Amino acid sequence: MPGLLRGVARTAVVAGTATAVSNRVSRRQAGRWAQQDYEQERAQYAQQAPPAPAAPPPPPAAPPAAAADPMTQKIDQLKQLADLKAQGVLTDEEFQNQKRALLG
Repeated sequence: MPGLLRGVARTAVVAGTATAVSNRVSRRQAGRWAQQDYEQERAQYAQQAPPAPAAPPPPPAAPPAAAADPMTQKIDQLKQLADLKAQGVLTDEEFQNQKRALLG
């Protein structure tokens, strides 16, 4: 009977060790495949990424501050607001709010 128990115990140890090793190899291989997939997706994304948009042109130079006429200043500010709206910086609602504040 001791020989039989020893054989069963040895078989259990060998089977357990083989299972542990097999699981470790499987996890390591899955990690490698995941890394390869990640690198391939990253390379594809880099090829498909559109170029970065160019920086917007600088705003036009402001007129000299010597213009003392308040009406001229308001007109200039309205023009600047209209330019910002045309560039898409301001929404229609923001433009209307700013215009009301300027003229009100």
